[in-house]
Parts: sequence; C-alpha cells; structure tokens
Amino acid sequence: MKDYLIRGIDKKGNIRIFVAATTNMVEDARVAHNTSPTATAALGRALTAGAMMGVMMKNEQDRLTLKIAGDGPLGTIMIVSNNQGIIKGYVDNPYADVQTREIDGKLDVGKLVGHNGTITTIMDLGLKDPYIGQSNLVSGEIAEDLAAYYAISEQQPSAVGLGVLVDKDISVRAAGGYIIQLLPNVSDEDITKIEETLSKMEPVSTLIDKGLSPEDIMNELLEGFEMEVLDKVEIKYSCDCSIERLERILTSIGKDEIRAIIDEDGEAEMVCHFCNTKYHFSKEELEELIVDK
Repeated sequence: MKDYLIRGIDKKGNIRIFVAATTNMVEDARVAHNTSPTATAALGRALTAGAMMGVMMKNEQDRLTLKIAGDGPLGTIMIVSNNQGIIKGYVDNPYADVQTREIDGKLDVGKLVGHNGTITTIMDLGLKDPYIGQSNLVSGEIAEDLAAYYAISEQQPSAVGLGVLVDKDISVRAAGGYIIQLLPNVSDEDITKIEETLSKMEPVSTLIDKGLSPEDIMNELLEGFEMEVLDKVEIKYSCDCSIERLERILTSIGKDEIRAIIDEDGEAEMVCHFCNTKYHFSKEELEELIVDK
C-alpha cells in the first residue's frame, strides 16, 4: 500500500479526523539513519504525527517543525514537514536503544525518549514571526504527549494514535497514525461514543499490518458517524538539502573561519542531519567561496 493520509469530517461538522499510512516513509527514514528498533519506533511515530500536522497548514510555503526533547538516551527528535506531504526528520542518537517493556514485551519508546522534557511546534506561516507552541512531555510515548500538547497549548481536545511495528529483521513492517479532533458543537453523547470505540480499538500499526486503508481505519474509529473524506495526500520522506544550501551555510560562518579551515584541514566535509548525505568541499572550492564573498 502506498503511503498517504486522509482528512475527514462528519456530516454534522463536529468531528474532524486525520488518518495516515506511513510504512514506506518510516522505512525510508530507518534506512537513512540506520536507527535501532526502538529509535525507529520513536522517529516513525514523530514523522507520522508531523505528516498529519503539516497537512493541517493552509499554504504550500508553510513549514512545520516538531521538536520533541526528552531526557532519555535518544536525545532530541526533530521533524520538518509541509502541507504537501513532504517530510524529513532525525534523532540525536539513532543507535540508542533500551530493553523491551517487561509488562508486554513491546518497544519502550517512553523510556528511550524520556518522561521529562518538552514538545514544541514551530509553524512558519510566512509572517514576521513564526507561531510557537509548547507543552511538557507526559510519557515520552509521543501520541499521549501530542494529545496533551493539543489540550494545553492549542485548547483543542484531541485523541491521538501513533504506531510503528518493527519486524524481526528490524525493517518497518507497518506504521501509521490518526488524530481525531472534537469541534465546538460536538455533543457529550458523541464524545462518549468515540471514547468507547477507542477503548476497544487495536493499535493503529496492527490495523495497517492487517491491510486496512486510512479510509477503513477512519470508519472503524468513528463507527456510527457519517464520515466524508475531504482530501487525500500522498506522503514521502524527502530531504531538500543541496550543494548550494551547504555552500550558503559555509559562507555564513565568515571569511576568516573558511580561511582557517583551508589552513588547518585543506578541505571540508559537511553531513546533512536529515538524510546523512555527505558534501565534500576541496581546497579550491573553499577558496572560491571566499572570492565570491
């Protein structure tokens, strides 16, 4: 199944939902960063959330940055996305891992991310200053943290499910997620109905692994509601780094710093955090950057 997400709403206009299938995107990220199994699950959950949050923005040039900074061995998770379904991300320590949870044998994402820290969103909407929202982590499991973020920072009641199923060969077998948001006129009866359904649902990664599409999952999550799909967006892990962008970064450090690199090392190598692509600059190329300045 291709990776894509849907945006849906009930016929009364009281409930909106985003559902994403992200198996291929998360596998692409795993390969790019060579993450440990638990790091794959953490990064995959954050990428899936970032994809859905990015599509919530209105304009093509808008950019969303999702930063999850916990006190666990994984370090910071950084995600960047837009409303076109293009997303990239990385973790500070991709090889970090922890023991599976004793209670159920599942990957312990909360322990790897850490229970203390912050979740921050930065939305660059083309205005003078970006919009920044932040809340504290509640578990490090990411879905619960994101639900708390929406409740505290956005005053938006939301149910969030995120899942990554890592196979025995450490590849990504299934990944996906959903965000259900309650709009102002939703009734207490409808809220109770949704809560009862969610309490019985299998993990979203299990549903993806069984072959359910985002549309199928939406209908299971909101059984009994008349749902309409508003749009469908393909999702892709893609980095927009380039030699030109890295040249601009090098140029920004100043003529004296570039000269020091030439004198000490005779060359420079820069690595993109998001895709691990290496860019090599020879002595001649570094000298040209100084001349261009």
